[in-house]
Amino acid sequence: MLVKETTDLLLDVTAFHSASSTLGSVAGAFVVAEISQLSAQLTVVAPAAFNAEQTAWRQALDAAALPAEDPSPLIGPKPATVRVSAAKLPSLRGVELLDQLSLLDKSQLSTFLTKHPATVDSLIANPPAAAAVASEWADWSTATRLLMVKQAPAVIGSLDGVPYAARDKANRSFLATSQLGIRSKLASDSVGRAAKDELSKRLHMLQQVRAALRTGPSGNPRTLVSLDATGEGRAVIAIGDPATADYVDYLIPGMFSDVDTQIRVLAGGADEISTEQQAWLKKLNPGVAASQLPTVSTLAWIGYQTPNIVNVVSMSLAKEGQASLTKSIEGLRAARAASVGGTQPYVAILAHSYGTTAAMLSLQNDQVSVDALAIVGSPGSPARTAGQLNVTNGNVWVGAGQTDPVPQTGLFGSQPTSAAYGAHRFGVDGASDPLTGRSMGAVVGHDGYFVTGTESLRNMVLIGIGRGDLVLGLDGSSALSLPRAHGTMANGPRL
Repeated sequence: MLVKETTDLLLDVTAFHSASSTLGSVAGAFVVAEISQLSAQLTVVAPAAFNAEQTAWRQALDAAALPAEDPSPLIGPKPATVRVSAAKLPSLRGVELLDQLSLLDKSQLSTFLTKHPATVDSLIANPPAAAAVASEWADWSTATRLLMVKQAPAVIGSLDGVPYAARDKANRSFLATSQLGIRSKLASDSVGRAAKDELSKRLHMLQQVRAALRTGPSGNPRTLVSLDATGEGRAVIAIGDPATADYVDYLIPGMFSDVDTQIRVLAGGADEISTEQQAWLKKLNPGVAASQLPTVSTLAWIGYQTPNIVNVVSMSLAKEGQASLTKSIEGLRAARAASVGGTQPYVAILAHSYGTTAAMLSLQNDQVSVDALAIVGSPGSPARTAGQLNVTNGNVWVGAGQTDPVPQTGLFGSQPTSAAYGAHRFGVDGASDPLTGRSMGAVVGHDGYFVTGTESLRNMVLIGIGRGDLVLGLDGSSALSLPRAHGTMANGPRL
C-alpha cells in the first residue's frame, strides 16, 4: 500500500518539477535534489497493517518529508498568513497587499480604503498576476469574498483571475456608486463649470456602459468584466458566460472606439456574433438537444485607449492594448483553470484595424496564446510572418476589402495580406453561402467588416468556433484550399 502511495507521491512531485521548469536551472537543481531525497526517505517496505503508534509515526514522517518552509500549493495546506501592523499595510503591494486586505473586518477594510486611495489605485494599476489572484481567491472563505466584493468593488472588479460572476457583481456596484457620486458632485454649488463639464462627460460614458449591459433581443446574458471610469474609460462586456463557454471570442476594435460612443455598438456586435455562432452550432449538429450543444461567449473588449487621427501613427497605445489584452487572456485562463473541472475554452481573437496591431503584439511578445486569430483592415505589426505569433497551428486569418486602403500601408512593419506572411486569406467581397444559399454583401471602406449580412462577418463567426473548414476564400470556394506558407487548421471542440 505504502509503495503505491510512494509512487503516486513521486509522480506528483515530478509533475510539480515539470510545471516549475521556468524557474531556471539552479532552482530546478534544488527540485531534483528534493525529489531524490524524498525517494530515499519513502522507498520502504510497508507492513500489512499499522497499529495506532505506527500510524502516528508514519504521519509524522510524512509531514517531515518536505521542508516546513516549502510554499508549494500542491503539498499540504497553505500556511496561515501572518497579519502585519496597520502602519505597514499601505507599503505593501500586489498579492501581499490583497492577502492582508482579506484579513480585515468590514470596519477596518472600509477605513483603509478611505484613508489610502493611492495604495488602492496602485493595486488596481499594478495588479498581481492572474494565477496568483485566482489562487488567493480560492483560499478565501465565502464570507471574505462577499465582504471584498461589497467593500472593495473597484479592486475586485479589476482583478483578472477573479471569477467572472464576482467581477460582474463588483463592477456593477462600482458603476452604480460612481454614477451616484458624480450626480452628487454635479448638484453641488462648489463645482466649477469646467469640472461640471468633465463630470457630465464621465456620467454620460457610465450611462452608456449601463445601457450596453441591458440584455438584447437574443436573450444572451451580459457580464461587466471590467470597468475603468477614468479618462476616456475602459470597459469589457461579455455576451454569454466566459466562465463556462466552449468558445470564447475577443472582439477588439480599432481607432475612434472610445467607451462613450462605442461600447453599446460593440456590445451589440458581440451579441450578434454570439447569436450567429449559436445558430451555426445548431445547424452543424442536427438532432442534438439545445442543452447539449457547445456554448459561446464573445467579449466586447475596449480594454485600452484607442487612437484618434492625431496619434494613430504611433504604436504607444497599441502597446497599452497589448499589455491589457495579455492580462485579460491570462485572467480567462487562470479563472477557467481554477473552476470546477478546470477546462479551457477554444479562444479566438477577432480584431479590426489598430486593434489588430495590439493583438499581434500580445501574441508575438507575451506568454499567451490563442486558438485562432482573425484580423481585418490591419495596418500590420512588427511580426513578419504568422509563424511568429502564438496561435495554435498557425491558425491566423486575414481579410481586406478592395476599397480599404489601410491593409496596403504596412504602417507598423508587416502586410498580413501578403503571401509571404503565411496567413489564411478569407473572402470579404461578397459571395453566395454554399451552405445556406444566402447572398452575402461585400465590405465597403475601412469600417464595414462586421456589418450584418456580409461575407466578412459570416467568415469570422465561423473562425471563432473553430470551423475554418467552412470559411470562404477570395473566389468563394474554401479558404483552406488556397496555398499558404505553413501550418494547418485546428478545429475547436465538436460533438
